[in-house]
Amino acid sequence: MQAVGQPYGAPMGRKPLSVVVAGGGTAGHIEPALALADAVRRMRPDARVTALGTERGLENRLVPERGYPLELVPPVPMPRKPNADLLKLPLKVRESVKRTREVLDKVGADVVVGFGGYVSLPAYLAARGKTPIVVHEANARAGLANKVGAKFAARVLSATPDSGLSGAQTIGIPLRQSITTLDRWQLRMQARQHFGLHPHAPTVLVFGGSQGAQTLNTAFSGAAEALGRAGIGVLHAHGPKNTIAVQQVPAAPVYRTVPYLERMDLAYAAADLVVCRSGAMTVAEVSAIGLPAVFVPLPHGNGEQALNAQPVVATGGARMVSDEETTPQRVIDEIIPLALDAPRLQAMSRATMNSGHREADQVLARIVLEVAGQ
Repeated sequence: MQAVGQPYGAPMGRKPLSVVVAGGGTAGHIEPALALADAVRRMRPDARVTALGTERGLENRLVPERGYPLELVPPVPMPRKPNADLLKLPLKVRESVKRTREVLDKVGADVVVGFGGYVSLPAYLAARGKTPIVVHEANARAGLANKVGAKFAARVLSATPDSGLSGAQTIGIPLRQSITTLDRWQLRMQARQHFGLHPHAPTVLVFGGSQGAQTLNTAFSGAAEALGRAGIGVLHAHGPKNTIAVQQVPAAPVYRTVPYLERMDLAYAAADLVVCRSGAMTVAEVSAIGLPAVFVPLPHGNGEQALNAQPVVATGGARMVSDEETTPQRVIDEIIPLALDAPRLQAMSRATMNSGHREADQVLARIVLEVAGQ
């Protein structure tokens, strides 16, 4: 069935372009894929863009919401350490590659663009030798799937110069137009009204990714009273599976808690300062719009979140606090004074603005069209 917003008609004499994007699992993989899809469709309105995903990933909600068809394939999770799952990997890979090849044939794929994650490895293996491949690495340290895909890709792109992918062209991270064209100051009153926040109080946005972050939840709920007494409003996304209780101070700016932020553009516009994890997509969005940040890198994985944040910290546009040091007292001692220091926040905003991500979607789209022979 044709998805809403997917015109299949092509100009006379030209085959409709068919692009398959593989970036399922987390928003950090899905959002760049969808930003590319939007950019391709702006350049080639006749293009068909199909997303690969798994039955459990966020793509099941995010992709249909953006009007693109989603094809599900078996996931290939890569174990970080040798264990029983490693022995099952060859069978899982074969099953997923077979299903992915069926999808590529069905949609007549001209090019496969992978962004890492569970569906990228089978996409690369299914396309190898048959369909041109473009790899994009968003993190400062490349994951295993993209390392494999880069070995036989037509083009390899990265967000930063030191991703670990040989010969990668640095272009930044593709971002949604609702982010790259965001005017925080123009939308501020609308955004604060949308969330029920004080229209003029210094406001801190707190979130830990799509699932929330227990460290941030504990630190900020524990400092809620101090934040209120300091005259600071808070918009806190705690994650859909979490709940937090905060002590509201009478007549103080509101401390607003929500499970999930459907309108990140309005959340960014409402804030003077953000305290959040430092996934590659989050760092790129915050930097592109010039929002001062305090990054609290996830302490797990291969350390890529700290690496993602480091360039912005080096410019003076952000600070970085370790997960173990993020406590209610640290919020009181560091976040409150920073949120009240308007000149300092303005300097941080100037330092991080225009960090190179604003044009990445268009750059990547042009490369994809080139690789596809369009």
